[in-house]
Amino acid sequence: MNPNGERTMLTRRDFLKLCMSSALTISLTDMLIPVLQGAYAQGQTIKPPVIWLELGFCNGNSISLENAVNPGFDQFLKEMVELRYHTHDLVVQGEQAVNVLTDTLEKDKGRFWLVVEGAVMTAANGGYQHVFLRNGKLVTGLAALQEIAPKAKYIIAVGDCACYGGPAAAHPNPAGAKGVWEIVKGKPVINIPGCPAHPDWMTGTFSHLLLYGMPQLDDYNRPKMFFNRTVHQLCIRRQQFEDGIFASFPGDQGCLYKVGCKGPITYADCPLRQWNHYVNWPIKAGTPCIGCASPQFPDGMMPFYNQLPNIQNTAAAMNVKKIGAVFATLGMGAVGTHLITRVFARRTLKHNLGGTKPIDPSPTATPQQLKQELDDIIRKQNALLTVGKKLQAPKVLRKRKSWLRQLVAFWRTKAKQGK
Repeated sequence: MNPNGERTMLTRRDFLKLCMSSALTISLTDMLIPVLQGAYAQGQTIKPPVIWLELGFCNGNSISLENAVNPGFDQFLKEMVELRYHTHDLVVQGEQAVNVLTDTLEKDKGRFWLVVEGAVMTAANGGYQHVFLRNGKLVTGLAALQEIAPKAKYIIAVGDCACYGGPAAAHPNPAGAKGVWEIVKGKPVINIPGCPAHPDWMTGTFSHLLLYGMPQLDDYNRPKMFFNRTVHQLCIRRQQFEDGIFASFPGDQGCLYKVGCKGPITYADCPLRQWNHYVNWPIKAGTPCIGCASPQFPDGMMPFYNQLPNIQNTAAAMNVKKIGAVFATLGMGAVGTHLITRVFARRTLKHNLGGTKPIDPSPTATPQQLKQELDDIIRKQNALLTVGKKLQAPKVLRKRKSWLRQLVAFWRTKAKQGK
């Protein structure tokens, strides 16, 4: 509050701290709504018109938002945005709803937000999917997206299907399912992945857009405030991984890495945020993370209960745990090795190439590319080991070498002068 009793808007720094807090006990939205109310009252921002377009989906992200507690979905709609169109959550349906959508495109061009749930079906020119009837003609999801997206102020994809194709694009992907950002060109698409996305990820991103504009995004267009650390980094069982205590079956005590946990290669803050209104989440319940917030989900994460692969070195097979111990001595920690594993295994972006066969072990890269990547990894590893040895060398020896170098430089200078 300021001296006049008015609620002041959070600074962006404080907003990000709130979103990334590890001590959440009530809904993030419950904390953000009073801030938005103050911003609305002072004219600092206005409620945006929202078109929520549902494409190839299971409706899971809408349900995830509807399952939010304190506030619920209704309060979200009343306090945060002005929902103009949604396939299910409107009083009117059919032609009346489509008329509202059309009016919004014309009257609020450049001001409304487009939220997309579900993958875009591209096969047969989008003919595998129709989203509404207009003037007696069926409109495909592909055509609707291509018409609406260029007129929107912000485009937000929610759920893994809308972001990267997700389960809808899993092998064999006959409908040609793709993520929104593969279709929309020339405008940024904010990706909020997850199967489904957490309510806080959605409301937190919407709030940032309202108060501060575009959030900082990573290489996959995910808001960094929610997707800048891996599940493994934040995990409650991280110490068990470091101590070498591993579960042999889901439900057992210990780190779930050996029973297929994909936390080391999945960026999301599930361990802090949890689910079911901050009550529980998969690893806490004894089941490994399957990487549902990953751009490679699901094909690149399968088989779900298989351990991440070992790294093949030119000299010998080195598993993740052994290499992790080497890196830990240099202060890098064991988690970094999982990223190397992901590169070598070529898991990334497999399912975006028309779907992949989970049982096909062949890499998507050429042998020369794989060799180059592996050589780079080994070169970096050797460089780190060299640095580590230098750091462990006695200080007296380092001083002696320094003195000798100075002496050699002195005599070389004298020799040049003598000439």
